[in-house]
Order: sequence, then C-alpha cells, then structure tokens
Amino acid sequence: MPKIPTLVDMLKAGVHFGHQKSKWHPKMRGYIYTVRHGIHILDLEKTTKQLEEALAFVGRISAAGGTVLFVSLKKQADEVVKEAAVRTSMPYIVGRWLGGVFTNFSVIAKLIRRLEILEADKNSGAWLKYSKKEQLERERDFTKLNTMISGIRNLTRLPDVIFLIGTREAKNALREARKVKVPIVAMVDTNTNPGLVDYPIPANDDALQPIVMVTNLMAETVLEGRLAATVAGGTR
Repeated sequence: MPKIPTLVDMLKAGVHFGHQKSKWHPKMRGYIYTVRHGIHILDLEKTTKQLEEALAFVGRISAAGGTVLFVSLKKQADEVVKEAAVRTSMPYIVGRWLGGVFTNFSVIAKLIRRLEILEADKNSGAWLKYSKKEQLERERDFTKLNTMISGIRNLTRLPDVIFLIGTREAKNALREARKVKVPIVAMVDTNTNPGLVDYPIPANDDALQPIVMVTNLMAETVLEGRLAATVAGGTR
C-alpha cells in the first residue's frame, strides 16, 4: 500500500474543508472535527483511518486480479480519474453515468459492438462507399459512442469494485452498484451520505488537489497490487 499523506500534507491540499454547516448530512457527524466560519472541518485522523481501510481493500482486489471501475461524475475530476484509469489499465466512466452498466449490461454490450463495427469500417475505408451526408452521420454516431463508452469497451463482466468521485451526483450509479452488490469506494464530503458507500473516504471532493491526492493513491494501490500478484505468480 502506498504511503498515506501526513496530516500536514492533507491540510495543505485542503482535504479537510467541508461545506457550509447548513448543508451538512447528519450521517457525516462522526467524521467532522469542528466548524469554522460556518464551514464544517473534517477530522483528518479519521480520514486517514478510512483511507487506509479503503486502500487495503482495493489492494487486495487488485492483487487477486480484480477489476476496479474508476468513475467521475464531477467535471473537475474527469481528467484526473481518466488518467488514473488509463495508467492502471482499468475501465472508467467520466462525465455522466451510463444507465444499465451494472443492471443491464447486454444493452451496453450492443453499444460496444456498434462502436467496434463503426471503428473497423472507418479504418478500412468502408465509409467511402456512402454519400457525404451518410459519412457525416456515421462520424457523429462514432464520436458520440466513443465519448460515451470508450472507457468501458473492454469491460466484459461486472467490476469487482467501483471507485467513485461525485457521490451526490451518483444516485443511479450507487443504486445499480448496490443492486448487484459491487462494493463502492468513494470520497464523501460533509454534504453526502456515507452510509451509501462501503468504504467512505471523508474528504473535500470539490477541490482539485484532494481529488488528485486520493485518486493517485488509488491508482498506486492498484499498480502495487498487480505487481504483487505478478511476483507471487512468478515464485510458484
């Protein structure tokens, strides 16, 4: 497991900043340290404990060859989460949730197949037999599908865990994950319900620095787990 940042590092990154006191979720009470200028301040010692538990769990999943689905439903986190997923060769969804990824994957599989056909035809030059209008329609279809599902086109089964940023924006994703019993690891701010998450990480999920810190730790954990699995396999 990668080294957990110190409390000072977390303070510098702004991990501790929550939302206005009036916007809090009561179930976050146990993770809140105090109130300053009407803003809830998270207890970073508890954040550290929760982060350790979350990383240990993801590390075990990765070491066992499992799949972590990286998800961002917050615009400021999209590129960070996508980069982490690409770096770890894990699937990702950013921007908006695709309904049915967990509960109706056959529909998603059809979209993936449609994308693969369009891409193959485009690369082979098969589009040239169509009119300019038809080529434009296919290009638009291809671009739309590629944007929607490029991050999960290699996903052939349910992931073993979902790492999520944007809990308040993720009602449908959380509902689907719970329905099929996919464990959820997520950053939870003071205005969110940590009870919806299996491994909540109390942290400021609006600012970029905390998002980068937690997401990079998650990616490093996945890579370390993979390495451990490789080493173990080589010594058998």
